[in-house]
Amino acid sequence: MIDAYEEPGEPDCRGGARYLLWLVRCQPGRSLAGAVLGSVWMVLLAATPYLLSRAIDQGLEPGDYPALARWTAALFAVGAFNAWLSIMRHRTMTRVRMDANFRTVKVIVGQAVRLGAALHRRVGAGEVVTIGVGDVQTISQSLTVVGPGVGAVVAYLVVAGLLLAVSPLIAAVVLLGLPLIVVLVGPLLARLQGAETEYRERQGVLTARIADLAGGLRVLNGLGGKGLFADAFRRDSQRLRRQGYRVGAVTSWVQALGVGLPTLFLAVVTWLAARLAAQGSISIGELVSVYGYVAVLVGPVAFWVECGYQISRGLVSARRVVRFLRLEPLTDTGTRDAPAEPSALHDPQSGVRVAPGRLIALACARPADAAAVVDRLGRYTPSTATWGGVPLDEISLKQVREHILVADHEADLFAEPLRSLLAGRQERREQDIERAIHAAVAEDIVQGLPDGLDSPVDAQARNLSGGQRQRVRLTRALLTAPEILLAVEPTSALDAHTEARVAERLREARQGRTTLVTTTSPLVLDRADVVYFLVDNKVEATGTHRELLDGEPQYRALVARDEDSEDVLR
Repeated sequence: MIDAYEEPGEPDCRGGARYLLWLVRCQPGRSLAGAVLGSVWMVLLAATPYLLSRAIDQGLEPGDYPALARWTAALFAVGAFNAWLSIMRHRTMTRVRMDANFRTVKVIVGQAVRLGAALHRRVGAGEVVTIGVGDVQTISQSLTVVGPGVGAVVAYLVVAGLLLAVSPLIAAVVLLGLPLIVVLVGPLLARLQGAETEYRERQGVLTARIADLAGGLRVLNGLGGKGLFADAFRRDSQRLRRQGYRVGAVTSWVQALGVGLPTLFLAVVTWLAARLAAQGSISIGELVSVYGYVAVLVGPVAFWVECGYQISRGLVSARRVVRFLRLEPLTDTGTRDAPAEPSALHDPQSGVRVAPGRLIALACARPADAAAVVDRLGRYTPSTATWGGVPLDEISLKQVREHILVADHEADLFAEPLRSLLAGRQERREQDIERAIHAAVAEDIVQGLPDGLDSPVDAQARNLSGGQRQRVRLTRALLTAPEILLAVEPTSALDAHTEARVAERLREARQGRTTLVTTTSPLVLDRADVVYFLVDNKVEATGTHRELLDGEPQYRALVARDEDSEDVLR
């Protein structure tokens, strides 16, 4: 089984089926062992009726007790050996599934690292969570077909041969009847695959909404949008529930037919064998063996149906994984140098122009529109944005990253000492760290930790509050001291008193440098040199905070949160 440090290999991303086959090829020996153990185990299940028929015909019926004892001992030996085989088969298949599980996790994590900062811009958080929580497990379960699935085919062929020796008529009925059962279940599996695909898509959307709700509850509440978001979440959850019922309905039919039809077929074959025994065409022992053979076949047929069910779900999940693995990170197509002098960033799509050396604020009723402007100006998405009149896409990506920093208010925080978390990979002077902490009003965070800057911080800083995490992210961004800082909602989780102090100190700390913040906080907007008010992803008005309050009713409704102005905003 793959270990924590082993390379997972290069996945086959040509399709869902190809990906599942790649998982099997990555462990050929174990997969072969699972198939052999599963086949022998199921064939020996079919051997039990044969031995029982010999015990009846050669021992019990003629009264030959030594023969009866020998056949009974053989039954016991085969049963004990098969029990051991069952244990080994289960262990082997567990390793097959776990290898597929861990290997898929590793390729997904590797792809997430490869995408880097572009990850959340290329795929929603809900999609990643759904893949990690549900799809990985579903894919690993689908590999059950490698063991019991192959064994079911082998056992079916062996039992058909044994039945042929008893009665060609019964063998023909079995050979034609059981495939017919599988054909009847086939359309349900196709329907299940479609229903499961839609269910997974809706699940990803709903998970994304949960993440958005957790991260922006304060902002939503302040804008009066909590109720609207709750209504949308309620509608989406109801749709997901109804789709889940549809998946469950198809699944229940598949599982019911997988057991019910073979059992009904068993009754038909037993009745046919009983008539042949009454006519003297077969012996009593053969009648018992026919019943046993067909009873044993219920297992393989149920395995076929179960494997079909698991493969249908596995293909849906594998396609989602493949779609994620096909995402490509941003490529560096730029060859030109960054401007030598401080220059303006311009986004023609929205009309936002970030003048050098100034504090610019971007106010927008829809945070996604403001974030899209920042992504374009930070070159995280292809755009027509320019820097000093030069298309941003033509400038070397390395130089863009060296001069322009996008500070996301949900940026990842890794588990490490606070000092390392703030400084990153570079050595920082103590006074620079203290200056950045002061600018972000984060002194109380350092003082509240047992070892100050040397105190360990949990992954995603879970041992800190939401406001503290936000100030840690802002401290880290300010400590980097970029030429151009693009900060997304840097104070959205702070109380009004702390927010006012951060706004004042941010202006002082970035004096003479270019800074853009997206916010709807009047405390931050009032300290900006220029405020851009966006409506439908376009600049609606430009001016100072006071000018826009006086001249733009929509802006006033957004930032002042006047109850009398809410109708204007709608």
